[in-house]
Amino acid sequence: MAKPETSFVCQSCGLGSPRWSGQCPACQEWNTLVEELQTSNVSARGGSAFGGKHPNKIQNTNPNSQKPISITNVDFKQDQRQATGIVEIDRVLGGGVVAGSVVLVSGEPGIGKSTMMLQIAEALSKKEKVLYVSGEESATQIRLRAERLGTLSPNLLLYPETSLMAIEQAITEGEPKIAIIDSIQTIFREDIASAPGSVAQVRECAAYLVRIAKATGIPIFIVGHVTKEGNIAGPRILEHVVDTVLYFEGEQHKQYRILRVTKNRFGSTNEVGIFEMKEKGLIEVADPSRIFLSERPTDAPGSVVTAAIEGTRPMLIEIQALVAPTKLPYPARKTTGVDYNRTAMIIAVLERHAGLKLATQDIYVNAAGGVVAEGTAMDLPIALAIGSSYQNKPVDPETVIVGELGLSGEIRSVGRIEQRVGEAAKLGFKRIFVPKANVKELGKVKISVLGVSSIKEALTALL
Repeated sequence: MAKPETSFVCQSCGLGSPRWSGQCPACQEWNTLVEELQTSNVSARGGSAFGGKHPNKIQNTNPNSQKPISITNVDFKQDQRQATGIVEIDRVLGGGVVAGSVVLVSGEPGIGKSTMMLQIAEALSKKEKVLYVSGEESATQIRLRAERLGTLSPNLLLYPETSLMAIEQAITEGEPKIAIIDSIQTIFREDIASAPGSVAQVRECAAYLVRIAKATGIPIFIVGHVTKEGNIAGPRILEHVVDTVLYFEGEQHKQYRILRVTKNRFGSTNEVGIFEMKEKGLIEVADPSRIFLSERPTDAPGSVVTAAIEGTRPMLIEIQALVAPTKLPYPARKTTGVDYNRTAMIIAVLERHAGLKLATQDIYVNAAGGVVAEGTAMDLPIALAIGSSYQNKPVDPETVIVGELGLSGEIRSVGRIEQRVGEAAKLGFKRIFVPKANVKELGKVKISVLGVSSIKEALTALL
């Protein structure tokens, strides 16, 4: 007879410990060890499940197990993806949903995960049967949201359930083309004594759903919550067992959402999808550059337009900076949407190589629109936005700025320069400042391209 054992498991990293402690010894988090009951395979007398013996050969009791075959004999179809009908979703997934794949969708509470899942379910149910399993809402609550979103389809089957065994039965008997689990933190296995949402339940339920998807060939979307630090709730194995990890980000009170892919076994991890949250749900944004620049002030000091690369597409965004004198001994340095450490480095370069006296100035830098401006190409725009605000001189509103800033004040080349220049020309900008090393890479373009080699040269030309 199996002997129940008590173990204390960290809800942050999944570490098991025989005794409770206030701080997890692995991840150093406080008050995360929770008592869980586990079933041991060790008999009461000790030894293994074979009565203390360790046989040299274990018999295979699975009659359906396969034998190793040559990779050239594996059945393969070139096109096994199913398009969702939502362009931004298909872009992130690499062209569509792969049969038998498991996709983990995560994001902060209230960001729009359930809304997006219901829209995906409605788009797919136009042709195929879709099973939507909800452990957080009743069928009536989902119907109310579907009425608001206009996502009513007879092929969309709702199943408010939290038992994993019941969900498995619904998937195998109903044979839907796609199943959606919202969310993994509410699903539980009866044979595990832990509460739903615990590390043991999340880990085992996710692994079991993966086995169901691989055995039936039915793609499964799993919705997962995130912690206050922005990490996916549950152990890291939750990300390892699935095929694709999508992260839904954006500020809850702003209208734009960005869907990023952090893992994809069937496509690129460089793609992003951009949506706008409206009353009718998430609306795809085909041209984000125009939207992010629609409220940009003209002739305002500290405002600079730059060309960022989100996934495989270029996008023009506005970098804002505010420099104000302070009498405090430690001036404030605040950033939103840009890297804080690189901004601190840029401030030091401006002091050392551009002669700007910023030691007594509060500096605030923001990427407008709630986007995250990543990459070294944001260095020169940030530097010029700070310089513009400090000197109270606006940058030409018809100018786009791109470039990496070195510690010696030099401007270094950046990648994908042709796409950045092309996007600036498409939106009607008159000129673009790029690193001098990138100028020779460009052919004939419909915009004036000016190369700069140092931060001092850039400040002189623009301010």
